[in-house]
Amino acid sequence: MHFENPIKRRVSRKIWVGDVPVGGDAPISIQTMTNTETTDVAATVAQIQRAQDAGADIVRVSVPSMDAADAFGKIRQQVSVPLVADIHFDYRIALRVAELGVDCLRINPGNIGREDRVRAVVDAARDKNIPIRIGVNAGSLEKDLQKKYGEPTPAALVESAMRHIDILDRLDFQEYKLSLKASDIFMTVEAYRQIASQIEQPLHLGITEAGGLRGGTVKSSIGLGLLLWDGIGDTIRVSLAADPVEEVKVGWDMLKSLKLRSRGINFIACPSCSRQNFDVIKTMNELETRVEDIRTDMDVAVIGCVVNGPGEAKEVDLGLTGGQPNLVYIDGKPAGKLTNDSLVDDLERLIRERADQLDVERQQLIATD
Repeated sequence: MHFENPIKRRVSRKIWVGDVPVGGDAPISIQTMTNTETTDVAATVAQIQRAQDAGADIVRVSVPSMDAADAFGKIRQQVSVPLVADIHFDYRIALRVAELGVDCLRINPGNIGREDRVRAVVDAARDKNIPIRIGVNAGSLEKDLQKKYGEPTPAALVESAMRHIDILDRLDFQEYKLSLKASDIFMTVEAYRQIASQIEQPLHLGITEAGGLRGGTVKSSIGLGLLLWDGIGDTIRVSLAADPVEEVKVGWDMLKSLKLRSRGINFIACPSCSRQNFDVIKTMNELETRVEDIRTDMDVAVIGCVVNGPGEAKEVDLGLTGGQPNLVYIDGKPAGKLTNDSLVDDLERLIRERADQLDVERQQLIATD
């Protein structure tokens, strides 16, 4: 049984980050950020390419100096994914990367300084069709707001955001997206809910400094899940103290679980118990790694026994049910038997064959439309 996705997304203005649409009717895009030294061009390019292979739509790169800006230009020439330059305070760096082909500027207008400097950056962005990302963070609120509110609050985050927005409004620049991030889930969610009805621009979601791979995944999934369920969010970044590739994987799993995007295999697997007829955990750990390269949208069930196995297997593209021997279902119908001695090898082969079949079937449907 398949339920329709009940999520009704907030209506937002569409902007373009390179060739990736953000907002409007565009799919929710997935971002990550490099953690290499930007001046190490080879290492940064390699990391960007790994993130792109994992499914990153957009990659952010920190550009803290002019040397980093020059390195950014070399990086831009070697990768195809849209790049966001993360810049703080120095407007000259923003002007430099604008010349070098940046796809988006992450820079808060209120932090640049004098009006003429802000105008110079906005004019360059307008001239080259470069959007701006306003990024408000609970850890770097303006001092007067810290004094006014006593501590970071959702209202403080929103007020900070509106200050930056007002600057862009005065300069008649509307091609921007906004983030309001905190490490606290409740603060983040409430801030986004407050701002969502006040502006039409797309919102970039994230729980900042969420933690390590396990804890950060849980915290991000709860916070971003609440917002996405509300229909809020046009692009996301899962902030983990981990390899950026892991951020991309978690982002994809999050969107797939909410049926907001699909890419690759959606696994349904039991947690295993004493009824299992094969080692489910070992099988899944090995299988997930082996088939990470498959991009075909498909559901695969791996269930260790016959209690829930047949029911799950009949609802997916390919299902395995533990038994004596193990039973394989394809498109809901019995399709063979597998023994434990070569289970992962055989299952991988069947998944790849089914993925190829689905690709052909979907291409045929497209051709007949």
